[in-house]
Amino acid sequence: MARKSKWKFLFLVIAAFILILFLTVRTPTTHRSIPKPRGPSDACPLRISGESITPLDDTKHLLVSAYMDQRVKGFDVRIIGMFKRDSIQPLYCLFCCAGLLSTTTPATISQHSDNFGFPFVTTDVMCPIPESCDATHVSLLTKPDTVGVFNQPWLLIRNKKAKEENKLPFDFTVCVSNLFGDYNNVLQYAQTLEMYRLLGVNRVVIYKTSCGPDLDRLLQSYSQEGFVEIVHWPIDQHLSPSRGWLFWKHGGDVHYFGQLTTLNECVYRSMDRSRYVLLNDIDEIVMPYQHDNLKALMEMLQNADSIKPHILQVGVFLIENHMFPKIYYTESIRGPLARWNGVPGFNILENIYREEVDRKVYHPYKMILQPRSVEQTSVHAVLKRSGGIFKVPPDVCRIIHSPIKATVRRPRRLHVDTRLRDFGDKLSPRVSGVLRRAGLLSSEPQS
Repeated sequence: MARKSKWKFLFLVIAAFILILFLTVRTPTTHRSIPKPRGPSDACPLRISGESITPLDDTKHLLVSAYMDQRVKGFDVRIIGMFKRDSIQPLYCLFCCAGLLSTTTPATISQHSDNFGFPFVTTDVMCPIPESCDATHVSLLTKPDTVGVFNQPWLLIRNKKAKEENKLPFDFTVCVSNLFGDYNNVLQYAQTLEMYRLLGVNRVVIYKTSCGPDLDRLLQSYSQEGFVEIVHWPIDQHLSPSRGWLFWKHGGDVHYFGQLTTLNECVYRSMDRSRYVLLNDIDEIVMPYQHDNLKALMEMLQNADSIKPHILQVGVFLIENHMFPKIYYTESIRGPLARWNGVPGFNILENIYREEVDRKVYHPYKMILQPRSVEQTSVHAVLKRSGGIFKVPPDVCRIIHSPIKATVRRPRRLHVDTRLRDFGDKLSPRVSGVLRRAGLLSSEPQS
């Protein structure tokens, strides 16, 4: 009996020891496997997007870029995106503050008023930065908590250190959107880019989905030189982009391969590095008619008596579009170089007939902007701004619009306009040189 009691006691001791061991060792391990709620003190689990288009998790929306923008009271960061209009939902901003997570702040979603009937619209998401946060990156959440943020995409916040206007590196930037399909108009592209260089443009930004092989070689040459900045724009990998501007007529998810979004993105991309931004297509040249360059033109316009009465400083200059239809040439004034034969594309120096503008109907403009005065823009007009607007008289400056496609309708009255040829002696050798550097022109002129 005493022996049985002894074994029972030993068994109880062993059982108690095992229980104590389990509680002191196993239990903390179990607790450690449950993550604690993450707050501002935890490190940022950054999955930084290196793409120009980034899907937003748990939504149908696409994010493009983020910029510091404190012009709107109560907000600090503007995120540019493309949102599905029928699927807008509350969003919350989360910041990486010098390596640490912030608390979330409610986002304000602002759809642009121009969408031309398409399901996706250019959208701004405005975010306030929490106090004592030195924000470097931003992400958007569909819930106010930070659970599961490890796989969230993060955007770099650009334009954090605003420069004084007189210290901006560029005077003029041209924003060209959008390049898609098998477009291979090499000659007109080279002529237009070199014409802009003669006019004083410092940088051309091109949003490129695709293009023909010869044009791609030309653009790569310009990019290596630094005059052209190519932004890869794979919109066709995310949406079904339209090749037209009206949904009911052309279909698709978004207007002209996301043209409205790229124009706005380019304005903000240029805001901290360029005094003026020109928004136009590659077959359009903003041409001064009383000055030899854009800088002289803008200095005159900023000091013109017609502008001085404006209460607000003018930040948007509307330039009238004038069509040079591709159907009427005169053999005696065609030109100028046989060495360009065989280069794909259209020689704009052959176009010298300007079509009369019909003043009875709406006539589109393109724009020269001071980007810091613009919040949202469309193709032909600014949607939100802080500065004034001035329509530039066409005898001072106009758009030379040389479409590659021939006009189907019978054009209105035509006027001889050889303004482009005023630059011919400088333009032609420049064009030949850049074509040769890109391997698109032989060293010797063709006979």
